[in-house]
Amino acid sequence: MSTEDALEFWDGVYAARPVATEPRPNARLTETVMGLPPGDVLDLGCGGGGDALWLARQGWRVTAVDVSAVAIDRLTELALAHGLGERIRAERHDLGASFPDGRFDLVSAHYLQTPLALDRSAALHAAALALRPGGRLLVVDHGSTAPWSWVQDPDVRHPSPLEVAEGIGLDPASWTVERADAPRRTATGPDGSTAEVTDHVLIIRRTA
Repeated sequence: MSTEDALEFWDGVYAARPVATEPRPNARLTETVMGLPPGDVLDLGCGGGGDALWLARQGWRVTAVDVSAVAIDRLTELALAHGLGERIRAERHDLGASFPDGRFDLVSAHYLQTPLALDRSAALHAAALALRPGGRLLVVDHGSTAPWSWVQDPDVRHPSPLEVAEGIGLDPASWTVERADAPRRTATGPDGSTAEVTDHVLIIRRTA
């Protein structure tokens, strides 16, 4: 799958969605970050921009990336509209072909799951290497199938957080798994309906 194919697919996804002037941050992000001192953060797959805007309001310097030019343009406009243009840098990257420059105290990858070809483990490995010592990689995946999910295959398997960590392939001498669990929450779908879903949450801290 080429970068052009991924760009066309995700541009279509975001162009079909209405622009949210106050997009909501992900719940697992806010619960993780509230106790951390602000620094430099990389938001992988920034989508509608809720996480990036929330992080900037908490004092973080945000690099937000997405393969979709539509998503990046919308986030840039939202950041300026909310007076956060100096705290948010939005960049387009196909993570299978390029990766943003910089060193970070936090990398956040929420639901970085795609029906298109992507070596996600390699992208998360690169993200982990971009962390400063003491920095954290937060990976949140779908652990269940919501009624509004694209894929409704009852046999689909959701890898556990520890399986995701194993796939990233980090040296345990320099990396520590701080959290690997599967909490449940009530989520709201695009049509406003609600359902109980499971998140797979992984936090890895760089120790050296």
